[in-house]
Amino acid sequence: MKKIILDYTRLVKFEHTLFALPFALIGFFMAIINSPGGFSTILLIKVIGCMVFARNSAMGFNRYLDRTFDAANPRTAMREIPAGVVSPMKALFFVIANSILFVIVAWLINDLCFYLSPVALLVILGYSYTKRITPLCHFVLSAGLALAPIGAYLAVTGQFALPPLLFSMVVFFWVSGFDIIYACQDVDFDRSQQLNSIPAMTGVKRALQISVLVHLIVAGFVAAAGIVLQSGWIYWAGAFIFTALLTYQHLIIQSDNLSRVNLAFFTTNGIASVIFAVFVIASFYFQ
Repeated sequence: MKKIILDYTRLVKFEHTLFALPFALIGFFMAIINSPGGFSTILLIKVIGCMVFARNSAMGFNRYLDRTFDAANPRTAMREIPAGVVSPMKALFFVIANSILFVIVAWLINDLCFYLSPVALLVILGYSYTKRITPLCHFVLSAGLALAPIGAYLAVTGQFALPPLLFSMVVFFWVSGFDIIYACQDVDFDRSQQLNSIPAMTGVKRALQISVLVHLIVAGFVAAAGIVLQSGWIYWAGAFIFTALLTYQHLIIQSDNLSRVNLAFFTTNGIASVIFAVFVIASFYFQ
């Protein structure tokens, strides 16, 4: 049983849940401080459950749909499906099970989350097709993860608001920017398979420049959220560290040397999201 669990967590890169989960917690605690009901451990567990089930569905479906491409690409040939660790049918069953669990938990949260859950699934599952259609696929991926802050806020309040939407825009441009960097590794393969991405369309050097511009927009939305919330120094300290780490990942990646992509993609972004969330949530309670 332990091996099976490990196989599926590796299939979906479970540790990468860390990217969007801190922003979901920002949305959750932002709502809590403005909610008469106060903190609820059960509701927090439901929100985290929705995050996990949604991401498992999205990543599992991506691995299932791209299994032939993964097998042909030397960089991805050892992923669980092409390596034979997890069969395609078992991966598809995993996706279906997690999608059903996502909808059920959304129903347990409130009616609005339940009604919106099919829309969320359409976005996060639909991303897997977009690389076959458009080089803007990075922005469809980020749209799925950008649902985290506003979704968590809706789970508590049942209504939309500007601040969580601003944090969703932070996630949207942050994720699309670093996904463009990540896709630079597969330019030659994507072109040979007629797969679309910004690096495949523009070349690595131009794609990295586009990524910089996208992350400059992130800084703008981080600042906008702080202004709207009338935040104090704790928020702005977190904002500074977050944007500094985004800047760092661009400094360590060169168009002729992509050896540090994993450091930029996994380590730097994971640390950045956690630190930012800690400072932002702390600013809600101590300022």
